[in-house]
Amino acid sequence: MPDVLSDANIAAQQVELAMGRLDSLSTLPCVGAQLFSRLKQGRLSPSALADVIESDPALAAKSLSLISRRGVRIPKGRFSLGRALDELPEHEVRDAVLSVKAFQPFDLSDRADGLCATLGKDLLLHSLAVACCAGDIAAAASPAMDSQLAYFAGLLHDMGKLALREVMPKGLVRIFEEAESAKECSCAIEQKHLGVEHTIIGKHLAQKWRLPDAVVLAAWLHHNETVRISRDMPEARIAAVVQLADSIARRSGVGNSGSFDPPEAPGPIAECLGISVDQLRQIRENLPAAVAEKSKVLGLDLPDAVADYCGAAHAAAAHLAREHSEMSLENRRLQSSASHLDFAADFLFETSPAVGTANIAEDFAARWQKFYQTGMVCLYLIPPGRLDTMEVVVVEKLLHSRVVSVNVPAETPVLPAAIAGSFAVLNAHDHIGWLFEQLDVDFDAYRTKLVPLLCGGGAVGAIAFELHYPGDAELFEEKFRISASVAGAVLGMALSRQKQQHFAERFSRLVSKPKAPADLLDKPEEAAASGARAEDSLGALAEMAAGAAHELNNPLAVISGRAQLLADAEDDVGKKEILTQICENAREASGIIEDLMSFAEPPRPRAAETDVRKMLDEAVQLTNRKINTGDLDVEIEVAEDVETIFVDSAQIVSAIANVISNAAESYGEQTGPIIIAADAAESGEMVKLAVKDRGCAMDAATLKKATQPFFSAKPAGRKRGMGLAYTARFIQLNKGTLNIISEPGSGTVVTICLPASESI
Repeated sequence: MPDVLSDANIAAQQVELAMGRLDSLSTLPCVGAQLFSRLKQGRLSPSALADVIESDPALAAKSLSLISRRGVRIPKGRFSLGRALDELPEHEVRDAVLSVKAFQPFDLSDRADGLCATLGKDLLLHSLAVACCAGDIAAAASPAMDSQLAYFAGLLHDMGKLALREVMPKGLVRIFEEAESAKECSCAIEQKHLGVEHTIIGKHLAQKWRLPDAVVLAAWLHHNETVRISRDMPEARIAAVVQLADSIARRSGVGNSGSFDPPEAPGPIAECLGISVDQLRQIRENLPAAVAEKSKVLGLDLPDAVADYCGAAHAAAAHLAREHSEMSLENRRLQSSASHLDFAADFLFETSPAVGTANIAEDFAARWQKFYQTGMVCLYLIPPGRLDTMEVVVVEKLLHSRVVSVNVPAETPVLPAAIAGSFAVLNAHDHIGWLFEQLDVDFDAYRTKLVPLLCGGGAVGAIAFELHYPGDAELFEEKFRISASVAGAVLGMALSRQKQQHFAERFSRLVSKPKAPADLLDKPEEAAASGARAEDSLGALAEMAAGAAHELNNPLAVISGRAQLLADAEDDVGKKEILTQICENAREASGIIEDLMSFAEPPRPRAAETDVRKMLDEAVQLTNRKINTGDLDVEIEVAEDVETIFVDSAQIVSAIANVISNAAESYGEQTGPIIIAADAAESGEMVKLAVKDRGCAMDAATLKKATQPFFSAKPAGRKRGMGLAYTARFIQLNKGTLNIISEPGSGTVVTICLPASESI
């Protein structure tokens, strides 16, 4: 059972990641052909598109999302998609509609691909049937509901299935086939293989795309007990409407929903909604004609939809190419009047200090070159303290940048005094010739200028750039000052954040276990007093860490939340990626804070008598899961007189697993023996565990810091370096000791002593 759950969890995570990258659903080729035909005829106004959008789930979802993101107010109880779209600029509606791609497996020789094509049409027909029924049911319900909103709730109730068809079409076919064979609802099969149901996927996507609450509830609850739910949550009546519509559509045999269990009995739901038997009969009789009308609008009966789609796309591309040529001429005229404030606003919108100082510097240098149409660009930040080297961003070709490391001469100022505290445009070679000598590119000595990046009255760095026309330096001096000051402010904040993070890492080391002086080992009373002071100090540091975490988590939550909102509303792939990076970095910072807090104030151990052999076996199993391998060469030797110890089993298993993981990693890409021996200590009151390996071992400097929080000898991109820190902390809490002996060429021995009984 654990393996099944683990596989389901992994599958659920993979599906969640795939759905996180999904910007919209896909339509069918026949629908795409209709759109491109109207584009060629110049009929892409909102009013001309309303009938197609209202009939297609993908186009409807995209349009509803656009309406929400643009803040169009929807009158309560009187929703109209056409009127809402008319309030938006035509080009935004057109771009949103044309951004929806057409889904079609083209290799129809494969049976699964053929089923994928049929499945798409069947799901669309089912969605149309549920939508038409839902609109009629809402109008007949007592009290009556917004029929148009109910229609769209029905149209998008299976958006989770449509999304699964998008990311795993053949997998969805197999799910439907298994559901049909077992005569079950597809939800059960989805949960079995994916660890998540299409209802949850639909809910998450509807929320992500900011669709109306009615759509969210319908997508989420239409397979639940909607009658009971709507009694406690009246707004969930829309889900009852859609569930009843789904039952009628399935009983009518229009399309295929992929579920093969008996449909819900319509009677109880109809009674809950105040709908009579005659009204239900009339709605069912009207259904075939209503679906046929919608199908005609979408062109579902076109004999060769793919060919029509390709032909219409070709004609539309030619039409757009002509328009593009005309717009390019106009665009060049507009570019000539672009303001520097727009440049600054664009940079600020797409950049955050949380992205990372080096990335911000690279981005700004490339933007500077592009905006001012300069030659090569060089940007550097003043290193903290007096360092022998510093990193420099060099942009040679347009948007092509790299970072190089240069030496800083001992007696040479990194920044000229003339621009250390005020703005000026200098001839770069007169002041930073030492820097250009180390770069493998040739900056023109007569054309290269240097300006400071100012922040808070001082320069945090400088940018040097080649002007094609040196006389422009005076003409653009004020504009250079504005742009450079904006960059200086952002880079200054990023440097400040970098310093704070460095301070946090240094601060966390203070909470590591204090070493008792050697002379206290012979003085129990003084040693006890020293230990009490260490515990008091640790408690004070934990309290400080909690306060720091609170102060840091609030701004991090704001950064992450705002960035996520902007990312969800952003259609530009590049901008969305930058905003996603902001979210990821904010989450990473939160993770660092969590590590700091859990180390400073871990849960109190719940010591109990623990079987040594069983505990070591569990530690090996945990290590296998952590490093994702089953090939560990581990030999466990437990002395006959060693049976149990008195510790918190979960904490010590985690501690030993960290030690075994380090031992495994010491062999690099290879595998090697790891020997774990358990013996009774000489005093008889402790049990000694020794973990030995013959790996690369640690040098003296690394060994000295091995148990410090956030320390790691691994290069950039490493993990946070908390493994041995947690190990030392857990062993300390369980009244044990830790000793590490490591010699390059001989390997490492980690010795852990733990109490054999409660009396220690």
